[in-house]
Amino acid sequence: MTAYDKLEALFTRLIRLDQALGFLSWDTAAMMPPGGAASRAEQTATLKALHHQLLTAPEVGAWLDEAAGLTLDAWQAANLREMRRDWLHASAVPGDLVEALSRACSASERVWRSARQAADFKAVAPFFAEVLRLTREIAAIKGQALGVCPYDALLDQYEPDARSAEIDAVFDDLAAFLPGFIEQALARRPSPPKTPAGPFPVDRQKALGLEMMRVLGFDFDHGRLDVSHHPFCGGTPDDVRITTRYDESDFMRSLMGVLHETGHALYERGLPQAWRHQPVGRARGMSLHESQSLLIEMQACRSPEFLSFAAPAMARAFGAEGQPGWDAETLYAANVRVAPGFIRVDADEVTYPAHVILRYRLEKALLAGDLAVDGLPSAWNRGMRELLGLTPPDDRLGCLQDIHWYDGAIGYFPTYTLGAMTAAQLFAAARAAVPGLMTAIAAGDFRPLLSWLGERVHGRGSLLSTGQLLTEASGRSLDAGLFKTHLSQRYLS
Repeated sequence: MTAYDKLEALFTRLIRLDQALGFLSWDTAAMMPPGGAASRAEQTATLKALHHQLLTAPEVGAWLDEAAGLTLDAWQAANLREMRRDWLHASAVPGDLVEALSRACSASERVWRSARQAADFKAVAPFFAEVLRLTREIAAIKGQALGVCPYDALLDQYEPDARSAEIDAVFDDLAAFLPGFIEQALARRPSPPKTPAGPFPVDRQKALGLEMMRVLGFDFDHGRLDVSHHPFCGGTPDDVRITTRYDESDFMRSLMGVLHETGHALYERGLPQAWRHQPVGRARGMSLHESQSLLIEMQACRSPEFLSFAAPAMARAFGAEGQPGWDAETLYAANVRVAPGFIRVDADEVTYPAHVILRYRLEKALLAGDLAVDGLPSAWNRGMRELLGLTPPDDRLGCLQDIHWYDGAIGYFPTYTLGAMTAAQLFAAARAAVPGLMTAIAAGDFRPLLSWLGERVHGRGSLLSTGQLLTEASGRSLDAGLFKTHLSQRYLS
């Protein structure tokens, strides 16, 4: 048995542990009773500690060095590269620190849920401060091991090889572009379209969501839809779980959330079968994952072509055939309406990047110690005024709205907008490469699109870097100009 074979056996165990942790997270969000939180926190911390012990065992570093001298094929070489990345991140940090952060995140996240409802930032502030303290410690240790700044060490966990200096340049450009563009978009469509009025019963919304998931190609033999406070996708490639939330006054919000999460699920299901339990078989970073959900939701399913197909199904779902406001043109106008608001997950495609830029800037300042925890609410409100011209009336609509920081996910937010840019670029490439793609989407046929994505994105796992994959699929590296072009064509034409 070679050193590489030993590593494959080890990582099969590690990835199964990761999957178990993923199901615990899904169950926590979708099904767990409130009284189970403390017990769940202990289970999660124990599994994370076990994962860390296995990955950082003394022999693993020696196996990695030995395997580097073996003759490997392209997939094995990429797998070894990803193994080493995982090992570097884990071996830099003592196990007791990993466990301490897990417990701190569980406690913080638990308090955040009630603090958010009460708009009481002070209640969660000391818990978040402890999460931030431990995260700073880990970021400094990892940064030294990886040879990068602390923030980039955290960013690398979610977006391999990404660097904040590159993101700063892209986001500063977008931050300069967005205010003027938002004004133009608002001036072009100053009043909202007369869309259908509710109530829209939850059972009918769910039935519509399930119908559209089938249209997209979701495999219900290997996945399911549930309800949670915050929509997300989890599970494994062979057991994909997605959640949504329902609002009886607005069926489109839930439906687009379902379509978004289905995009994530289709990516997971399409990952290479032969590498299911190896690092090279995982999705290639969070910006690419987000690109797949946004490509489905924003690029394909908010298009006039898809809405011409879906509008009759939407009307049927609510017994509204022939009633005003259910035509494709009205529904499309509603889906391209620009309306600056306080909540990121409800933001339109144009204003969403501003929400992400704000969070990116604040989390960098928090990690660096340039912003104290108790100064977060005022800094948040100040940033909202600068980027969107809005001041949140309370912290529930401000710095308490997202779970990410309170659950320790610092370095994650920029991947949302990087994903939006990647989605626009990949969809433009797919339209150029696949004859009749939009005609197929107008007929509710997503097979041509999924075939193209399967070959160029999904089935490649982590064989290539994000930049290499995007260049091979679209013919160029990430180009923010394509995202701006997409926005201009959709919102100003």
